Order: sequence, then structure tokens, then C-alpha cells
Amino acid sequence: MGSDSDLQVMKAAADMLEELGVAFELTVVSAHRTPLRMVQYAGQAAGRGLKVIIAGAGGAAHLPGMVASLTTLPVIGVPVKSSNSIDGWDSILSMLQMPGGVPVATVALNGAKNAGILAGSIIGAFDPLVSAKVGAYKKQLEQEVLGKVDKLKEAGWGNQFDS
Repeated sequence: MGSDSDLQVMKAAADMLEELGVAFELTVVSAHRTPLRMVQYAGQAAGRGLKVIIAGAGGAAHLPGMVASLTTLPVIGVPVKSSNSIDGWDSILSMLQMPGGVPVATVALNGAKNAGILAGSIIGAFDPLVSAKVGAYKKQLEQEVLGKVDKLKEAGWGNQFDS
């Protein structure tokens, strides 16, 4: 993440990766304040065994794109609505409008949980155990929705019920 102030958002990715049994590291790498650290981190990531990088950043949010320019690993960008943000649009657009040849997979504003799931899906394409855990997570989501269908059927649409 670009700053420790992003941890509140990025924790959801860490929680999801833990749930999926995917080992990860979480650190601060600022594209603007520690550019040499960013170059070193991204350049050495594949050699250290990383398979996917999730990069969260707010404001100008250059971290995901710059990291993507320095590695062949898939990079998932998490736009973070920060205190100096324009409702998060600056972060979103900086990740979505990457030039051809430097892709950044981008999730929703503050969507770190989805970034964790996407990273798990990418890793799961080559790791059957992680794939099974992603599948089980999605099956759990399905069961939750079907439970809500039954609850709505029983309570009727005109009655409020907890989601």
C-alpha cells in the first residue's frame, strides 16, 4: 500500500487471503516518497516467489501502475478513497486509464476484499487447494443468497427482514 493510512482498507485483502490460505506480505511502498524502494520491491517480487501483487493507493494513486511497469506479475490495483481524494475518482481513473502494454486489474473503490478474491483466483488457476477454497467461498455466497430468497419468500416482500 502507498501509505499506512491505507491499511484500514487494505486489511480486507489480507483477511481474504488468510481465509483462502494464501501466504502474503503486507508493507508500505510509496511511489512518490520511496521510489527506489518501489523499484526494488517490484523488480525483485517474482524472484522472491510472489505470484500476484495487490497495490492499494489513494490520491494520485500511481503505485499500481508504476509497479506494473516494473514486473511481469499480475498487478491488482485497489483505489483508496483518501483524505486528499476527489471522492476517490482520482484514484480510480489513475488505475483504469493505464497505457497499452501496462495493465492493472482494478477493483472498486476501497474494494480490497475483491482484490484478495481475485488474487486467490489467479493463484488458484495453478494451485488446486487455493482453487478449492475460492470455490468454497463462492458456494458460501450462493448459500447466503439462497437463504435470503427463502426468507423473503416466507416473510413476503412487504415485510422488512435483516439481510
